Parts: sequence; structure tokens; C-alpha cells
Amino acid sequence: MKKLNDISDIRRYFYRNEVPTYFISATNFNLLGIDEWVQNFKYINYIDCFDGQHPNVITPPDKTDRVFQSIEEINNYLLEHKYIADYIRSRGSGRAVFLFFDETTERLCKELDLELCFPSSKLREEIDDKLSATRIGNEAGVKSVPNTLARVDSFAALTKAADAADIGDDLVVQTAFGDSGHTTFFIKTEEDYRKHASEIEAEEEVKIMRRVRCRGAALEACVTRHGTIVGPLMTELVGFKELTPYRGGWCGNEVFADAFSVEVRESARDSTFRFGEALRKKGYRGYFECDYLYDLDNNEVYLGEINPRITGVSSMTNLASFAHADAPLFLFHLLEWSKVEFDLNVKALNARWADPDNIDNWSQLVIKHTQDSVRYVTDAPQSGIWGMQPDGSVSFLRVQTHRRTVESESEAFFLRISNTGNYFYEGADLGILVTRGRLMTDDFQLNKRAQAWIKGIRAHYKTRSLEAAETKPAEQVAEVGGFKFL
Repeated sequence: MKKLNDISDIRRYFYRNEVPTYFISATNFNLLGIDEWVQNFKYINYIDCFDGQHPNVITPPDKTDRVFQSIEEINNYLLEHKYIADYIRSRGSGRAVFLFFDETTERLCKELDLELCFPSSKLREEIDDKLSATRIGNEAGVKSVPNTLARVDSFAALTKAADAADIGDDLVVQTAFGDSGHTTFFIKTEEDYRKHASEIEAEEEVKIMRRVRCRGAALEACVTRHGTIVGPLMTELVGFKELTPYRGGWCGNEVFADAFSVEVRESARDSTFRFGEALRKKGYRGYFECDYLYDLDNNEVYLGEINPRITGVSSMTNLASFAHADAPLFLFHLLEWSKVEFDLNVKALNARWADPDNIDNWSQLVIKHTQDSVRYVTDAPQSGIWGMQPDGSVSFLRVQTHRRTVESESEAFFLRISNTGNYFYEGADLGILVTRGRLMTDDFQLNKRAQAWIKGIRAHYKTRSLEAAETKPAEQVAEVGGFKFL
């Protein structure tokens, strides 16, 4: 194939793509809309969020009673399912992308003649390690919150390590792996420490940070052979009790250029570029995401953690107006794995994507069951476009497979995760709501419109008590790229 010389060539290449390409995951949330850019792109999912209405979502016709412990298990189950395996084989050799995968996934892809379009699980795990990411950041000149890395086996050991690093006594402790809502611990007293002692002491080493007064932000990027492409800086919604039961739990984002100053945006973009170039030297290529903490007291932008994969903000990045003007960030990831020669002016592309005039305002909410209870779902709202009335109530308007036809702030796209027949439990995901405009105030609190959308969607879920349900829920649940489901 001839060399691709510009963005127009790249777009045309994917419009004419003949290689079967799959996103294999519990749902298609993370890469919503990519099938409209890439010919022969299919979603192979465990959950059908669209009740058979999405033309490119493939799910097994029968489901197992097995209780999954991780998203890797879900993906491996899908690849081993006869219906899915036969479908993949019938379309010939192809390529696959995942949110998470392991060595078993890599083996199953080889058996199905699928190229797994990500660096090895071993390299991804090394980068995903919060402690390793801190060290990579240090080498690349990317600042983290003042911290130290140490083995902790008692409160005395914690305070000794903090004193030696001169980071004070109001601390945040993180383990190497895991969702920040569950593996980030806020510790100021010995009583605080005792609540999390078993988890902290089980680790060979933890990250001990000074607690800072900050705002969360997220930024996605892609390492290519021509350099690192950097997306826009997004706000992060964290710990809102209306959305999540977890104090440090992620629960949404905004794409809104003026949420941060020009200096903050430029600092985050520069740090992400430098981190991406450091990853390239380690042999990593493709999609990744940086979480940042903006310190309100000294205006520093600190590296939080690295996610070497597509993430819960990927649909926000890939469906933004700047992406439609050029191409979604994910297309550059696929391009890097497509064995085709291409030219790309990364500097010019990054300049366009940094221009606030090219960024439209969108927000998303991840709505969870926040109560410490188990409920059986008897009725659930369907995925599609919903409208808000002047009194704050919401109603279903029309079937849609992603946010494309949301016309105003009085409309939103809702992607249902929990369906009729599922169970609510503490932390279970009801669904994701995406709408135009901001859902936070200038001081980063949920605004009235956000509150109304949350209340309105919740009102369309009907449940009954566990005792009244005919069946019992599984005792364990699986973490699904930021979502849990039964």
C-alpha cells in the first residue's frame, strides 16, 4: 500500500479498511462511535446496552452463571465462547483491542488469528504500576505531588518515612495497582491508618504523598513513531456522594477549555508529551492517559497516575469537535499498529488540538448505586437520547447509539449498564449520561442541571428488596473499566 501523507489519506484509509477490527470488552462505552470512522469495526461485548438496536454490537446469545473476578476474565470468556469464536473465524484474520488483557488473552488472540493491537501485558503492567509510573515521570521531568516510596508495616513506619521526606503528617497513601476509589487512603491519625492497615501492609512498597488541596484532571494521548499526540485537558469529577459511594472514586468528566488557565493546560500538555516520549523509549506505543492533580495553593500541575490503555474518558476525547475536524485520537493508535507507512506532523496537530476554539463543551456523569443495600431491578431506562423538562423531570426521546444527536443542554445521551433483572449493590453502575455544556460550577461542585439529570435518571429505575426477588445475586462482582456489574 502507498504511503499515507496527510490526515485526509489517514481518514480515507480507515473508511476503506478491510481488516476485521474488534473492541472486545464488557460494553462498548469506551470506544463509542469509532465504528463510524473505521469500516469493519465491531464491538464484541458481554452486556448489550442497546437491546439489539446497535448494528455493530455482537454479544453471546447465551450467558454463563460464572462469577467473573476481572475484566480480563470477561474478555477471555468471550474469546473462548463458541458463538464468538466462530464469528471471528468466519471473518478471517483481524485485529483486536481491549481495555484490559493478560497473557491468556494474548494466547487466545493468536489461536483466533487476531493481532492484539497494544504493547504486551507485561509492559502495560509495568507502566500501570503507580510506583513505576512515578519513577518514569521523575526521569522524564514530570512532577508528582511531594512523595516518598517505602515499605510500611506500621503507623510508626509511615510517619517515619513521611518525616524523612518532609511531606508532613496529613498524608495520602496509594498502592501500586487498583482503582483509586479503593486503593487511595487518606491518613492523618493512627485511627485512620488502622482502617486500612491490612491493605497497606500487604504491599512491598507504597506511595506516600503530602495531601494537597487540588482539582482532578485527565488527558489522553497516543505515542506514535512520529511523536506523542496530546488531547485536551479535561476536568474530573471525583467522590461526589450523589454519584459514587467511594470518597476517591471517579464519577465523570468535562471537556471545557476554560476550566483551567492557559498556563495549567500548557503545563499538563507538556508533561504528557514528555511522558509519552519516555514511554516511546521503553518500547511502548499507542494510547495512554494521564491523571493530573492541580494544586490550588501553588498552581503546580502534578502527575497523578498513568493508564496505559483506552479509559473511561476515551469517548469524550474521540467524539470531540477537534477530533471530527482531524481524526479521533484512537485512529492514530490503530494506525500505529496497521503496518502502513505514514507521515504525520505531530507538532501541527498538537497545536490545533490545544486551541480552545477547537474544543466544544461536553460532560459525562457515571451514575452508581450509592447505598449500602442490594436491590433487584424490575425496570430500567433504555439507552438513547433523553430530554429534560422545565420542572427537571426527564423522559426518553429516541433511540440512538451515541451522543451525536444531542442538540442542547436539555438533552442527553444515556448509556444503560444495569438492566432489568440485574441487582443494585453498593458501587454498581446504573449507567453513563453525556450532555452538552458543563455539569460543575466554577468552584468544581455539581451544578443544578447535573443534580436534575442524576435525580431524573434514577427515577426511571424501579427496584424491589432482595427478599422479594425470586433469585439471589452473586456474592462477587467484576470490575469493568471503572464499572461494576453482576
